Amino acid sequence: MVMSEIFGSMVFGDAVMRSRLPEETYREFKDCRDNDRPLPLETANVIAGAMKDWAVEKGATHFTHWFQPMTGLSAEKHDSFISPTDDGGVIMEFSGKELIKGEPDASSFPSGGLRATFEARGYTAWDPTSYAFIKDGTLCIPTAFCSYNGLALDKKTPLLRSMEAVSKQAVRLLRLFGRKTESVRPAVGPEQEYFLIDTEAFLSRRDLVYTGRTLFGARPPKGQELEDHYFGTIKPRVAAFMRDLDEELWKLGVLAKTKHNEVAPAQHELAPIYTTVNVATDQNQMTMDVMKKVANRHGLTCLLHEKPFAGVNGSGKHNNWSLVTNFGHNIFEPGKSPSDNMQFLLIMAAVIAAVDKHQDLLRISVASAGNDHRLGANEAPPAIVSMFLGDELTGILQAIADGRTYSKRAACEVELGVHVLPKFPMDTTDRNRTSPFAFTGNKFEFRMLGSAFSIADPNTVLNTVIADEFGAFADELEGAKDFKAGVEAIIRRVMKEHGRIIFNGNNYSDEWVKEAKKRGLLNLPTTMDCLALFDSPENIALFEKHGVLSAEEIRSRKDIQMENYGKLIVIEADTMLDMTERDILPAVTSYEKSVARTIEGLSAAGVDAKTHVALLTRLEKLYAKAVGSVNALRKAVSSARAAASTEECGNICRDKVIPAMNALRAVADELETITARKYWPFPTYGDLLFSVN
Repeated sequence: MVMSEIFGSMVFGDAVMRSRLPEETYREFKDCRDNDRPLPLETANVIAGAMKDWAVEKGATHFTHWFQPMTGLSAEKHDSFISPTDDGGVIMEFSGKELIKGEPDASSFPSGGLRATFEARGYTAWDPTSYAFIKDGTLCIPTAFCSYNGLALDKKTPLLRSMEAVSKQAVRLLRLFGRKTESVRPAVGPEQEYFLIDTEAFLSRRDLVYTGRTLFGARPPKGQELEDHYFGTIKPRVAAFMRDLDEELWKLGVLAKTKHNEVAPAQHELAPIYTTVNVATDQNQMTMDVMKKVANRHGLTCLLHEKPFAGVNGSGKHNNWSLVTNFGHNIFEPGKSPSDNMQFLLIMAAVIAAVDKHQDLLRISVASAGNDHRLGANEAPPAIVSMFLGDELTGILQAIADGRTYSKRAACEVELGVHVLPKFPMDTTDRNRTSPFAFTGNKFEFRMLGSAFSIADPNTVLNTVIADEFGAFADELEGAKDFKAGVEAIIRRVMKEHGRIIFNGNNYSDEWVKEAKKRGLLNLPTTMDCLALFDSPENIALFEKHGVLSAEEIRSRKDIQMENYGKLIVIEADTMLDMTERDILPAVTSYEKSVARTIEGLSAAGVDAKTHVALLTRLEKLYAKAVGSVNALRKAVSSARAAASTEECGNICRDKVIPAMNALRAVADELETITARKYWPFPTYGDLLFSVN
């Protein structure tokens, strides 16, 4: 394998376009893309022809407008390139019109009321900033998806809008510092965690098949206590999977860089190099899809659920986010000169204010039934949003707020406009693995995302809330008589009003939960808790102000998320009932019969069988308790199904169904620990977590 030959070989990227398009066409395309202008149809026709020829040479027979509906997954409808000829044959055709716009209908996707059955028309529109690629013999054209009346039906459209919003406001702010910046783009590198288990074991667990997580399972004798899996030697079967995965991703132009074992047994991580956020979003969707397909080739199943196994690490997706100018400068870099430092500290102030003001939106952006199990346990941050800056940067900002110099080191006195950060060392912002939103030297790591998430929603929120603060700061400073004094005043105000959001300690501790409550920070432990805040007047005003989401689009997303939450919990509950009644209880009955026969035989031989009698008594008590828990869960599920609204259903699932599920699981897991292994009806945690070598 020659890396230079394989990388991007399945992508209709810049180099391919330069080589295949007429020079004038290529220049026109670049100008339209870079300046956000519509592509003339005649130019699109030339590009479409070249794209089709390239794809056919690569073995493609079909094309699809590849989009990301509000399911959080990717979607595609395939059309062949063939068109009939008068003589009964076919020719391969692909027009500019087909490239730029599609009409997949796709009316069965969740729309939250944005489309009625009689308004089913939906359109896909090419996103020329994200390159087309070939997957499984099909040319995939990344697109946005909207309704007949222009409402966003996908996750990409709001993301693209938010990118424009943050660029517009960041340019305003940077120009006040004399920067000749034309645009600013968010750049993201999403670290992807996942589990690999043997497919045979996976197929033997209906809970994994139906829900992606184990609904039952006693803890094995060994879990992650020794931390011997973390960064350990990669097992041969997993290493073979990782090699194939890298190769497939490299073909698709995904800059897969790092791979290693994670903390939990059978858990692993892949991390790519940073790229523009909409491209990173597309590539992360590709990555999750390719992971599953490649795993299947190796007799493995890739689990992307946030918490597939209780008692060990869940899987997250760490969203490393920064903002980069069109000149390639990361504006989260502190810089060397006083003006750089002043700019950097003002930008940090904007992030502080945005995160504190919009704790609810950041929490909403990572809300799901699966992530509720993960947040706050085993290396995942809590459901309380806070941010980590490190002691030195926090001290500098606080010193400015207090009107004093900062002198942690004798050689370092910090004063705005003099030598604020001589060269702020990146390592002074130690990584806080417990923090939901941590500054790590030149970027922020948003650690609350679940592993199955599309990164579009969290980045849409980040871009929008930062755009709002940048805009507010620019409004204030554009008319300031004394620019330096104006910057100092903003930093002082932000630290006074929003400094509470900074926490550099252990976010896992009980003390932090109490401290956060004293500070007035939000604690929203479940999806239903935070979704109730989504369509607040303040949130609607924010998104509408920047043209990212309308009130109607926000309410639709709230309804979709609530409906999805309720449906997922009910599916999990039904699966528990099915597994308990058809697998667990019959298995326990069979074991009870075996114990009873043993008691009978021992008694006939004159042997005291009291220990066996005690076991049988315990089994029967737990069996009866399990039956009672089944009945309670069934009643709770019936109540959820009878709910009058998606919100009522979700609240019933949170307040009644989940507690009933937990009660049933507790008794079933106890039964597992005392039932002979040969009777237990499905693979245990030990079988699942340690089956791959």
